[in-house]
Amino acid sequence: MDLKVVILPYESAHYTIVLDQSVAKKLDLRPNDRVRVVSRSHEVIATVTIAKEFPSDSIGIYLNVSRILQVNEGEIVQVEPTEPPRSLNVIRKKLARGKITFEEAKQLMQDIVGGVLSEVEIAALVTAIHFQGMSIDEAYNLTVAMVETGRRLSLNRPTILDKHSLGGVPGDKTSLLVVPIIASLGFTIPKTSSRAITSPAGTADRMEAIAPVNLSIEEMTRVIEKTNGCIVWGGALNLAPADDIIIRVEYPLGIDPFFVPSILAKKLAVGSTHVVLDVPTGRGTKARTLEEARRISYDFIELGSMLGIKIQAVSTYAEEPVGYAVGPALEAREALQALSSLKPLDLVDKAVSLAGTLLEMVGIQNGYEIAFEALRTGKAEKKFRQIIEAQGGNPEVKPEDIPLGDKTLTIYSEEDGFVYFIDNPTIALVGKMAGAPIDKGAGVLLHVKIGDRVKPGDPLFTVYSYSSAKLQAVERLLETSKAVGIGKIAGRKMLLEKVSFTPSRPLLER
Repeated sequence: MDLKVVILPYESAHYTIVLDQSVAKKLDLRPNDRVRVVSRSHEVIATVTIAKEFPSDSIGIYLNVSRILQVNEGEIVQVEPTEPPRSLNVIRKKLARGKITFEEAKQLMQDIVGGVLSEVEIAALVTAIHFQGMSIDEAYNLTVAMVETGRRLSLNRPTILDKHSLGGVPGDKTSLLVVPIIASLGFTIPKTSSRAITSPAGTADRMEAIAPVNLSIEEMTRVIEKTNGCIVWGGALNLAPADDIIIRVEYPLGIDPFFVPSILAKKLAVGSTHVVLDVPTGRGTKARTLEEARRISYDFIELGSMLGIKIQAVSTYAEEPVGYAVGPALEAREALQALSSLKPLDLVDKAVSLAGTLLEMVGIQNGYEIAFEALRTGKAEKKFRQIIEAQGGNPEVKPEDIPLGDKTLTIYSEEDGFVYFIDNPTIALVGKMAGAPIDKGAGVLLHVKIGDRVKPGDPLFTVYSYSSAKLQAVERLLETSKAVGIGKIAGRKMLLEKVSFTPSRPLLER
């Protein structure tokens, strides 16, 4: 049936079109049935939404669908019913506890990227894997399929280093130190990073307070060729794009059964040969204990070995924020300060530990000492400023040049004693309520760490925001939530354990 295009000025969650109920009846279509829409040069499979009193000679097309079809208002397209996608059979198979083959995994990822599967159908797949787990072979199939349905970074370099954190710790800006340390020592490290989803800042948000991060693959390649490293937002690169769609479905469900294939697909897509995996260990993280950290690490190491990626997992201390700053601009400032002053000590220790581990993975002895020397001599800072310039930022930027919110709220101690806990979830929530990460200058600046001695009237932390109303909401929250506890002393160290493992092909259970 030929229908006239009506452009709907909205984006749809997946490929969706709108038909009048009379047209749907003629084509024997029901809500969420699929149709093939063909323009002069392109076609798309879309799901149907049925409307009352929509023009019977027209089809409503959302902006994302119109871009694919390359059609304008009033043009004619052909609409015809089509069979359900073959990948639905794969989802049904998984629901029935079957195993996903490589060809089935590839069909799944093609249909996810192509917008053929609805979010409800993807949610069924996610839920099935969450409750049933996946075998190591399924994890391999899904990882490779994710990579093959997107673009890949081709650097033609034999050794490519990378670092990834499982997250869960506010203020973890270590990538902004690890990347320039490694790049300054002559190694290649293309860091693709995420934006914050549930935290006050992701690595891309932190870097964006200093330099542009929305680079194309071609621009990213030029930066790496010039400096050996980069810190860019992965969402603009079309690397393993199915992963981004799956994450969007996982988030409201509060589950992430794909997280091992998801992470390693991104690493495989940039050609990583050696990866240090930071597994923060403590309350509020994926690994609350060292035993959980080991179990997660084994899954990554096992799948990495099948993909040809050497992985060293490192369990790291996660009972308080890393450094003192939480929020994009505050963290960017602190990273710049750490590169020149070697403080705060916990941030420097963690970054140097991770960088040193990477160096030892490629045969460099005394990796920690060599990484620390790159910081001490200023080599890492010089390299970071080269990366900033190559990505389009100001290489002369000073910490104080990065703007912060002009409204502040400082919380003071009412007790005499030692700081014995800092509640990560509360600090993260305060940062988000202040406006981070959307407002780059919003966040939390701690004045104390666990073990510090305080007296009544000493400042514990300051909240930055651009909004007085948001600070008032923070103040109300802190009336009932304790972010910093004062009592007995509590010691700490940043590097808890290196996880060693000989792959034996266990199941990935999530």
